[in-house]
Amino acid sequence: MIIFRIIMSVIPQKQKEVMQTLLSMIETAGKEKGCLSFEVFCDIDGKTVFNLIEEWETREDLDHHIRSERFSVLLGTRSLLVKPLEMKIYTVFYSEGIEVIDALRSKSNSKG
Repeated sequence: MIIFRIIMSVIPQKQKEVMQTLLSMIETAGKEKGCLSFEVFCDIDGKTVFNLIEEWETREDLDHHIRSERFSVLLGTRSLLVKPLEMKIYTVFYSEGIEVIDALRSKSNSKG
């Protein structure tokens, strides 16, 4: 799995415009081949920092997304930002879920 994180620090007066762009992307991104999830989170304090967290099946799927017209729209928001986009791509070879948490907590509870 590939995780693609984008951090956008938006000019306060442009927050609504950027939010509209991101909302338009959410609807269509989830339908792209290989897209497992596409989520947008807003900073709780100032609401001018957005985090996009995308999960992709393969790097090829992500590369196709990055070359898409849809992604060009996202890049078009750069003039509405306080600082350059921060982008990171993570390759995940292994992940664990709640079962690990439950197992660890049951071990610690049985000890004490």
